[in-house]
This record gives sequence, structure tokens and C-alpha cells, in this order.
Amino acid sequence: MRFRIERFTPASRATSIVAGLVLIALIVAPWLTGRANIRLLGEMFSFLALASLWNLLAGYCGLVSVGQQAFVGFGGYMLFALAIFLGMDPLMAIPVAGLLGAVLAAPIGVLLFRLYGAYFAIGSWVFAEVLRLSFAQVSALGGGSGSSLPTSVISGIASSREWREILIYWTGLALAVAALLFVVLLLRSKMGLALTGLRDSEIASESLGINSWLTKMTVYVSVAGLTTMVGSFIFLQKLRISPDAAFSVNDWTAFVIFIAVIGGIGTIEGPIIGTLVFFLLRETLADLGTTYLLVLGALAIVIMLKAPRGIWGIVTERTGISLVPIRRRVVFQ
Repeated sequence: MRFRIERFTPASRATSIVAGLVLIALIVAPWLTGRANIRLLGEMFSFLALASLWNLLAGYCGLVSVGQQAFVGFGGYMLFALAIFLGMDPLMAIPVAGLLGAVLAAPIGVLLFRLYGAYFAIGSWVFAEVLRLSFAQVSALGGGSGSSLPTSVISGIASSREWREILIYWTGLALAVAALLFVVLLLRSKMGLALTGLRDSEIASESLGINSWLTKMTVYVSVAGLTTMVGSFIFLQKLRISPDAAFSVNDWTAFVIFIAVIGGIGTIEGPIIGTLVFFLLRETLADLGTTYLLVLGALAIVIMLKAPRGIWGIVTERTGISLVPIRRRVVFQ
């Protein structure tokens, strides 16, 4: 019997074409829509990147962190520190902040990986709170009340306000694309196969020679660095930072978990769908005040009870479609 090994499917090839067209449209969006929509798209890019990275940790590594706001806030503060004290261009400071976030994550990961399950989640949250309290004591960055980026730093990005906004927007788009590509390429690699095995059975995977600690640590540090870069972008767009806003568990972890849960944990497509649903609900129901949060909570509960694999899980179960296949498959001829 003859067979061949395939990775791409007709659906994934069509998805690649559509994704390319969407990317082109997003690149030229600053000339096609208004300033408010550009800022909204930038915010969507941030949450898409954060949700994809959190989904990689929880959905594929089994590391359920409720303290990712630690790296979001750290990224914001590093951007301000590098731009204000060292005079670094804010856009150039973003990758430097990401490197610093990865360096910070290495020793923290060593400590957190001594914890398991709920204790790991609590430990990650405690780490975020320690950072929040620490930066609240840094008077040079505004202490508890926070600070704003000086006008001289902002004007150094570009000569005109229009181009500054365009460059910041493109930076957010680049970060979202980079986060998605990182997740896809990682899961397509041997390490991605190891992560899937560790998620399903850590004991069995280790018996086959997989170093679970090193594999998870590599992913944790990489995700921390990228999350720090996203945090830098978020507060570059906001132009102001404070400890409570930077390390908000509600904004940078609870909403991100909501996006991953309703979209589909453990899938690449899930965070994309979850981001679209979240912003659709937010823009539609935001005027309802606390009712908006009640609707989000009720929706999350219904999804977890009726469709634990999320919206994309329902689609996959009924159609078998995979828009971004990450595994090779055998096709018999």
C-alpha cells in the first residue's frame, strides 16, 4: 500500500492565502480607517498576542499561570526606564525590554517550577504582586501614582503625529504576527511534539527521554520575553503607566484567560476567535456597565460547561477542519 506524508491540508492552504490578504489589509489600514479604529486594532493585537502566549503555556505546557501580568507590567516599566533614563528610542526599547523580561523569568522559573498545579498558579500571582509593590516604591518612575512618557521621547519616534501612530500601530501588528508565528513554529518542531507528550503524560514522556524541566523552562522563558515586549507596546500606546494599571490581574490575565477559554484552549485558532468575540462583546455591551462583566462571566461558564474545548473545539469536532495543522499525517493512496 502506497502512502505519503502531508502537513498541509486544502483548508490550511486556503487559510494561508486568506491570512496573507488580511495581513496586507492590516498593513495599509492606517490609510483606510480612522484614528480610533487604529487604536482599537492595536489593542486587539495586544490581546491576541497575550492570549496566544498564555494558551501555549496552559494549553500545551500545562502551566496555568495567573501571573502573566507580571511581565506585562515589567515590560511597560522597562520601556519607560530605557526611554527616560537612557534616552533610547521607544520602539528600539521594546526588544531590549523583552530580553530583560526573559532574563528575569529564568530565576523566577526555577523557583516556580518547584510548585505544581494550583500552587504554581498562586506562585505566579504572588510574583506579580511582588513586582507591583516593588515598582510602587520607585519614585523616579512616579511611585504609586505612576508617570507619563515625556513629550520629547514621544516626538522622537517620528516627525509627525500621524507617522508616530502608524509606526506604533505597525509595531503592535508585528508583535501579534511574531507571537502567532512563534507558537506555530514551536509546535511544528520537535519541542512542540515533546510539549504535547508532556501535556498528555509527563511520566511517559520522560521515560522516552524528554527532559520535561528543560523543555518547559525554555517555553516559559521565551513566553515571558515575548509577553514583556507586548507589555512594552501596550504602555507605549497608552503613554502612561502606574503600578495598578501595569500589574492588573483583571486586564492582563483574567480577560486573556477568558479569550483563550471561549476560543479554545490548546488550539492555535482558539485565541484568534476568542479575541474577536471578546472585542465584539466589549464594543457592543460596554455601555451597560457591570452588566457587561456579568455577560462575559455567564458566557465563560456556559462555554466551560457545554463546550470545554471552546468555540473552535465545537467546529473541529463537527467538521474535522484544521486551519493551522501542526502535525504530519499519513495519507494512503
